[in-house]
Amino acid sequence: MELGLEEGDIILCTVDRIVGTNVFVILENGKEGTITFSEVAPGRIRNIRDYVVPKKKIVCKILRLSGDRIDLSLRRVTQKEQKEVLEIHKQEKTYVSMLKSVLGDKTKEVVDKISKQERLYDFLQEAKTDPKNIEKIVGKQDAMKIMEIVNSQKKKKAILKKEILLTTSEPDGIKFIKELLGKISNAEVKYISAGKYSLRLESDDIKKADNEMKSVLENLEKQAKNNSAEFSILKK
Repeated sequence: MELGLEEGDIILCTVDRIVGTNVFVILENGKEGTITFSEVAPGRIRNIRDYVVPKKKIVCKILRLSGDRIDLSLRRVTQKEQKEVLEIHKQEKTYVSMLKSVLGDKTKEVVDKISKQERLYDFLQEAKTDPKNIEKIVGKQDAMKIMEIVNSQKKKKAILKKEILLTTSEPDGIKFIKELLGKISNAEVKYISAGKYSLRLESDDIKKADNEMKSVLENLEKQAKNNSAEFSILKK
């Protein structure tokens, strides 16, 4: 893939080799990146192979781009980011198999052409609402077959869960908390124990789910502060 890289990007890499205190990986665009041991995991690493071994696919964050050198970090990638990238990679493999069923021997040529523009996953997601670009590449007839398969696939739901603490010593505190939690319409709220609650949010889009959960938590924190209540996130 000849996609532009930027510092801060979260990308999929394949471990190539370990030399000295550096791990060398191959990016999806074929370029080489480097991870120093200090960016593999926090603290002292007793056995580097507990974290990385050749041919293993790992999700990294781009720290620096300097000429041909690409410095990466493994430890700065969150579980959510890792899960999202791996799910997209899995979906792209499914898309390639689907394209083969329609295009046959032309698949590699078409995938390479798409990948020079953008990631295959993003390209086919955009094609769901505007198929003109895929029609230009494969023709209208094959584009219709491809989009019929893509649109028929059942999309996996993204589920986010958080545990919070919400308490107050005010006389009408219980009423305030019930009303505040009752106003949450886009997440399921469950009582756990004294002052502890769980929030569960489900969406077709993991980014949308993350933004919605963030909005819910920010509003709870703001309302709690304005009403002398204690609020904290217990499980992130």
